[in-house]
Amino acid sequence: MSKKVVAAGHICLDITPAIGGEKVSEIGELLLPGKLIHTGKADVHTGGSVANTGLAMKLLGADVYLAGKIGEDSFGDMIEKIVNRYGVQRGLIRKAGESSSYSVVLAVPGIDRIFLHHPGANDTFSAEDLSEELLQDTALFHFGYPPIMQKMYERDGDGLVEVMKKAKSFGAATSLDLAAVDPKSAAGRADWEKILCKTLPYTDIFVPSVEELYYMLDREGFCALREKAGNRDVCEVLDLEKDIRPLAGRCMEMGVKILVIKCGAAGMYYRTASLEVLETIPERLGLSGRLWAEKEGFERSYVPERILSGTGAGDTSIAAFLTSLLKGYGPEKCIRYAAATGACCVAAYDALGGLLPLEELEKRIQAGWKKNGE
Repeated sequence: MSKKVVAAGHICLDITPAIGGEKVSEIGELLLPGKLIHTGKADVHTGGSVANTGLAMKLLGADVYLAGKIGEDSFGDMIEKIVNRYGVQRGLIRKAGESSSYSVVLAVPGIDRIFLHHPGANDTFSAEDLSEELLQDTALFHFGYPPIMQKMYERDGDGLVEVMKKAKSFGAATSLDLAAVDPKSAAGRADWEKILCKTLPYTDIFVPSVEELYYMLDREGFCALREKAGNRDVCEVLDLEKDIRPLAGRCMEMGVKILVIKCGAAGMYYRTASLEVLETIPERLGLSGRLWAEKEGFERSYVPERILSGTGAGDTSIAAFLTSLLKGYGPEKCIRYAAATGACCVAAYDALGGLLPLEELEKRIQAGWKKNGE
């Protein structure tokens, strides 16, 4: 595939101890003061949108450059060594005096993952870090995780707008992914509706999760959903007409051309703009407007062979969607491969270990791969 992709934004080192044993319903059943918890070998790999989505796209056949910012420290050395294995080191930005970001991921059986996260150099990432050489001839610029990158959400998102506008100025189509927001953090206090209103006009493809989007555009509705879900995943109580479609409509009104909303284990919703609007997407992407115009649907998730960790499932599913789009496939096939990749991802502890080529996904689908809810 000759179309150049730049995967930019958040990158970190993920350290995931293997925690076995029986499923628990609350973290307090496992983590108690003074308690010694035996774990298996720690899985150490790169994380964040740059590594998860960027490297996944590379493995799926895309021509990828990484634009993540790391420090000149031991964790930075580890990140660089890992991405070098995939032949995609090009584009990494190393800064003296900065610390590299890391996360300790607690994947406890029975409950959602818990992250202990240090943002590091991600907090200082800005449009100035994107060189002209990097952006030249880019077909797709994918940016991920602005809610955990300080310069992207401060000043009402001016930094994020500058990044997306800069990519656009080089003739690239743009895509944007979000991340969960800690309500008690500075990012949680930011006016995300205002930030999205300013950013989405420069965003061709928007790929948030439903929880992230609900929190940013309808805080009251988000809290009501959380209360309704109780101890269950919020995605289990979502209603397509009442919950998802209104959010999608607001995104399209803000300027999004292609929308994918990740809805966890339930599946993925997609919606596209009119032919006239899609024709404003830069030609370098090679999108067929007639194939993509005015489409909408919900793709149920596939049943995974096993579930070890949800780490990177959303990122890699988006990688499959974007790679399929670059190959010239229509929205139905792209979203199908995205859902299938998410099911493969949860069968491994890291984001990339469970990935399969698109051709192999198609074979499994044609062989009758069962979907959740069937």
